[in-house]
Amino acid sequence: MAVSGLVMLREGLEAALIIGIILAYLAKTGNGDKFGVVWMGSGLAVLMSVIVGTGIFVTAGELTGRAEQLFEGTAMFTAASVLTYMIFWMRKQSINIRTHLQARVNTALQTGSLGALVVLVFVAVGREGVETALFLFAAAKAATAVTATVGGLLGSLGAVVLGYLLYRGTYRLNLRAFFNVTSILLLLFASGLLAHGTHEFHEAALIPAVIEHVWDTNAIIHDTSSVGSLLNAVFGYNGNPSLVEVLVYASYLLVVGWIYFRPPTAKELAPERAKA
Repeated sequence: MAVSGLVMLREGLEAALIIGIILAYLAKTGNGDKFGVVWMGSGLAVLMSVIVGTGIFVTAGELTGRAEQLFEGTAMFTAASVLTYMIFWMRKQSINIRTHLQARVNTALQTGSLGALVVLVFVAVGREGVETALFLFAAAKAATAVTATVGGLLGSLGAVVLGYLLYRGTYRLNLRAFFNVTSILLLLFASGLLAHGTHEFHEAALIPAVIEHVWDTNAIIHDTSSVGSLLNAVFGYNGNPSLVEVLVYASYLLVVGWIYFRPPTAKELAPERAKA
């Protein structure tokens, strides 16, 4: 529940920010009559996301044995890759996402193409939706379908409320701090997804375990207990991981975590100094 709620809160808030920025710019430029076009693009994006998510769950449900293990392992690796890309993309775009979106909306308005505006919203929101469908599948495999659904609904509700309050200007949320904190949690989630995917590939005899069980803490916290399931869903906890699972988990956190939090280089700071 915690993971699906976090994913939906983060992804939902990103989508809400995109929609809010576009609506606010349309209102500011006297194009409030185009609001319906924005909601049309958003609705189509949500519909596409539901179709993609349903397809993923149905496909997984029809597979058994090694095919299921390969599908789930691939889905876990894909989700971790997309999640990592999303974290770095938002860190980079959070600085100028408003200017970027306003420029694209302005281009669509100048050409008089409502279709271009629909496509802009559809692509921007649809990307968040497809990512969410993939992450919810991974979260459901780490927990249960019921808890993942409940957590996802709560996260969505929180994102809608925060998005509306930000749009109305009644709530000052430090977005940089919000995305940094959630990025830390999502990096832990992504490392757990990689370890989980590695485990599935072990079972499919695609990746050797080298050492099957490096340690066994199931006597203390069993990974199928309530606490163990929560730790598994949030941090990828495994009571008796293989050596390869441990190496994959630790390597991802060390490498990606260092890249994310390392101080910017002089070359990276140069464009910002030029703007100042």
